[in-house]
Amino acid sequence: MSEHALDVGQADFDRNVIEASRQRPVLVDFWAPWCGPCKVLKPLLEKLAAEYGGKFLLAKINSDDNQALAVRYGVRGIPSVKAFIDGEVVDEFSGALPEGEVRAFLDRLIPGPAEALRGEAAAARGAGDLPGALQLLAEASTLDPAHVGVRLDAVEIMLDLGETAEAERLIGSVADDADPRAAQLKARLHFTSAAGENEAALRARVAADGNDLDARLKLANLLVAAGQYEAGMDELLEIVRRDRSFGDDIGRKTLLAVFELMGGGELVSRYRRMLASALN
Repeated sequence: MSEHALDVGQADFDRNVIEASRQRPVLVDFWAPWCGPCKVLKPLLEKLAAEYGGKFLLAKINSDDNQALAVRYGVRGIPSVKAFIDGEVVDEFSGALPEGEVRAFLDRLIPGPAEALRGEAAAARGAGDLPGALQLLAEASTLDPAHVGVRLDAVEIMLDLGETAEAERLIGSVADDADPRAAQLKARLHFTSAAGENEAALRARVAADGNDLDARLKLANLLVAAGQYEAGMDELLEIVRRDRSFGDDIGRKTLLAVFELMGGGELVSRYRRMLASALN
């Protein structure tokens, strides 16, 4: 027993879990004396409660003695750990997870300094201060170099600022290609690199010659990179309509790449139908 871990039962549950969770996260560990995995997890949770120094409270509930609470919170197997914030269960896991996974679970509940700086960066970006946001993310990355979210946030801002080379270098350090956000940003970087010229120059070329399909393609890439998907897809459809063979069917192929980037939705469905119509 410590100031950061205590045994809780039916009588004091509301006070030590529900009310206490309005001040800090409360981790509730449902366990039983006969449960082997519980004997592995409970000491780990107690160690972490002490190590985190009050950033969360560990409430240990003997499910045999408090079956009504176990039923109330849908406990079907033990150990079962439920995280409470503001009186509500916000996350949970079952079984004796390895220490690294338990720490990751806690880190989602208790933002560290890097995550706090990331929040400040998001606010700065929302206010239009992109360089300031990038500086905050650099500080966050120093505190937690392995934080993929911080790096991806920085890549996104670099693309907004037109710092393509820096964005390409940084996103190359994100090893997990399966991360959907990383994949989306890599696709956006591809479209940015494929544009080559600024928007005004490309629009001028298209206005001067509607059959300048190279300009249309670059303009489409630029628009997609900027998140203007509908306008970009309109240009790609126009390429398909004017010359299907241009660039070895590059208009259609690029449209399919945009569909993949967007990941579905009504807009994609509508443009798939428009593409099918243009091909017939």
